[in-house]
Amino acid sequence: MNDPNLNPESLMMSYGYNPEWSEMSVKPPIFQTSTFAFKTAEQGKAFFQMVLGNTAVADKHDVGLIYSRINNPNLEILEDRLCLWDKAEDCAVFESGMSAISTAILEFVKPGDVVLHSNPLYGGTNAFIHKILDRFKINAVSFEAGETFEAITEKVKSLGFEDKISVVYVESPANPNNALFDLTLVKKLADFYSTNDKKVISMADNTYMGPLWSQPIKFGIDLVLYSATKYIAGHSDAIAGACLGKSEHIKRIKGLRTYLGGMAGPFTAWLLLRSLETLKIRMEQQAINAAIVAEYLKNHPKIEKVYYLGFIPEGTEEYRIYKNQYSSAGAMLSFDLKGGEKEAFIFLNNLKLAKLAVSLGSTESLASHPYTMTHAGTPEDEKQKSNVTEKLIRFSVGLENAEDLINDIKQALERI
Repeated sequence: MNDPNLNPESLMMSYGYNPEWSEMSVKPPIFQTSTFAFKTAEQGKAFFQMVLGNTAVADKHDVGLIYSRINNPNLEILEDRLCLWDKAEDCAVFESGMSAISTAILEFVKPGDVVLHSNPLYGGTNAFIHKILDRFKINAVSFEAGETFEAITEKVKSLGFEDKISVVYVESPANPNNALFDLTLVKKLADFYSTNDKKVISMADNTYMGPLWSQPIKFGIDLVLYSATKYIAGHSDAIAGACLGKSEHIKRIKGLRTYLGGMAGPFTAWLLLRSLETLKIRMEQQAINAAIVAEYLKNHPKIEKVYYLGFIPEGTEEYRIYKNQYSSAGAMLSFDLKGGEKEAFIFLNNLKLAKLAVSLGSTESLASHPYTMTHAGTPEDEKQKSNVTEKLIRFSVGLENAEDLINDIKQALERI
């Protein structure tokens, strides 16, 4: 069933797959093979010509199966289905979120270019932009939530980077403090620095909200990125990443993916296909649980502040962004304990139901200490700007009973 008029949650059961292709198997089998046989040598030649871009291809499916580093049935079905939520033209899936992020950025930068990015970023992304890209003489400039277009462009101008911006990269809500960035501002910046000879590419990491609660493409963002390990896979048993956008951009990214070798394998793709069938019901229940847990934390005497989208004051610019860009407050919380690292560690060490682990968006609740874990490598001044301090806890709310989660949090707080 490939009826585009159906809702994504309905199409997740069958879109892009026909049981007749696989002995009438209701679900796609795992195509655990490295290579595919050609019917004729002429067909093999034609397939490679199309991959190399030397032959006009009316449809991407005209390219037959060649080798699982280039294409694989599980990977192609997954990419088709992921496009549905974001209403994207095409998708490239990777074996990790960082592989998706690094490949997408690398495709659109060269030595001497500058990446303009929001702050804070996930620690791995921040390290890649500031440490790895720096080796190739690619610079970076950051901007904070709430900074105006004028302030950002003046900063870039003062650094002499006006004609060097190649990528505008945003993570919203930001990891780990839930700071919001206006996607229309990101597009405006990308358009401002684009010229007739060079288009500046806008990218948005949408991992925190997943494809259910936010679709950045609607706001003119060129590429949407996910650590698909999180909500999309959702069971803490697969590592994956995804990049979605216009076909012209994804074609280039897939080309680089082929040479870097970061594509998802067939079993990873198969696991994500399984997970997509329950994505909507999982995320909706997690959001319900998060609202209950956040309300409890908000009123606890040992909690200083809760960073939760549902608590953004009405009438503020942040509230306008929230209501415009997102359909839910999500299931990610951060909160400041009264105290510092000592109190944070006591709390984390005494959780019994929630797991002390990094990652997010899974069926089980996960708690971590960003300052010493996911953002340990982030420069101190950047952490302080974003309130990533020793008292901050990041909490990903899972599918457990909300009252059980509250009781677990309560008993851990009582140990402080």
